[in-house]
Amino acid sequence: MSALKALKSRWVPWNDLRAEIDDLSTLVKLAVEAKDESESAGIKKTLDDLSARFEKQNLFELMSGDMDSSGCFLTVHSGAGGTEACDWAGMLYRMYLRWAERKGFSVEEIDRLEAEAGVKSATCRVDGEWAYGYLKGESGVHRLVRISPFDANARRHTSFASVYIFPVIDDSIEVDIRPEDLRVDTYRSGGAGGQHVNKTDSAVRFTHLPTGIVVACQNERSQIKNRAIAMSILKARLYEHYRLEKEKENEKYAQEKKDISWGSQIRSYVFQPYTMVKDYRTKFEIGNIQAVMDGDIDPFIEDFLKNSWKNRTIEKAADE
Repeated sequence: MSALKALKSRWVPWNDLRAEIDDLSTLVKLAVEAKDESESAGIKKTLDDLSARFEKQNLFELMSGDMDSSGCFLTVHSGAGGTEACDWAGMLYRMYLRWAERKGFSVEEIDRLEAEAGVKSATCRVDGEWAYGYLKGESGVHRLVRISPFDANARRHTSFASVYIFPVIDDSIEVDIRPEDLRVDTYRSGGAGGQHVNKTDSAVRFTHLPTGIVVACQNERSQIKNRAIAMSILKARLYEHYRLEKEKENEKYAQEKKDISWGSQIRSYVFQPYTMVKDYRTKFEIGNIQAVMDGDIDPFIEDFLKNSWKNRTIEKAADE
């Protein structure tokens, strides 16, 4: 039933769109034959609406991966740059939260390691249809250039933060985790107080020894709940790791795992001496950096999806 619902959600909008285009085409032909211009404004408005719906629906066709329609986990880590980098990681994390809010997606914070300014790392779960498909291209290193608010001499600083996106794994998908491959650490939750802090070792950290993947959860008061959430994240990360390995995309994986520093960024955010956000993979750029930091990143996401689809088409044609 779940698969049937997913297929209908993709087929019905295209079918409706085709029927409305046929109706509009008939209306245009009748208006031309009758030399009636009174319908021109209504026809143009309908055409604009159909065009917008076509672009939106076509975007879903670009997300054709097995897990693209699922929710995802999003992790932000600060990189080279000290306090500057932690502040930048916090800004980046807020940008994605604002984007999720714009999309109407639900967000649950899983783990957060505070810093003097911003965060050292933060992980959240984003639930909503196509969340992973939208965000999967955001994995990589993000660079910030600005006049530092932490520098008394007001010098320009460059900071880095990394973003990792991995899908929420359905219970029907098996990910083999052997007990001997897992190290479990428990510790007391940290935070600003209230429900996030207690006197027991409720926080949980899993380390998968063969891959070195580390996940943690301290969001819940119960260690049992934190274990369940951490295991869900670990399965998702292992699924993504093995998928990349199976598809022999080691170069892409290595790109995502590069040092969080100069020369490995996928996107730059420049505040001074000018304002610009530029994606190095697609060459797409925007001057309105405040809108981007407030969550308006759809143009970058859409351009990445279109560019990826184009590259896949070219590679497929070359193979044939």
